[in-house]
Amino acid sequence: QLQLVESGGGLVQPGGSLRLSCAASGFTLNYYAIGWFRQAPGKEREGVSCISTNGGSTNYADSVTGRFTISRDRAKSTVYLQMNSLKPEDTAVYYCAAVPRHFCTQTEADFSSWGQGTQVTVSS
Repeated sequence: QLQLVESGGGLVQPGGSLRLSCAASGFTLNYYAIGWFRQAPGKEREGVSCISTNGGSTNYADSVTGRFTISRDRAKSTVYLQMNSLKPEDTAVYYCAAVPRHFCTQTEADFSSWGQGTQVTVSS
């Protein structure tokens, strides 16, 4: 069973930046498309961004386009989410998830492995 571990969350002021990381314990992520999701208190989980296995295809939610960048380092088997110009509405628990496909999917149920999440709080 692929186990994912997120890191890099924390408290940041509006306009600040954070970089989240997603790695696997004992496995390589290189054969999986990886998605980032988030869930704010009282709201449903939503997709934020996704990257294909070779990094050549990425997509973003409208709310983060132009501010967030997803990338992956295949040598380190790690996927990153660089978050800039953070807003209070970005406050949420952020999860990474893996789908055993080359390309991303719009169906959340296709993501078979999930991390425990990392808290991101944007507040002054």
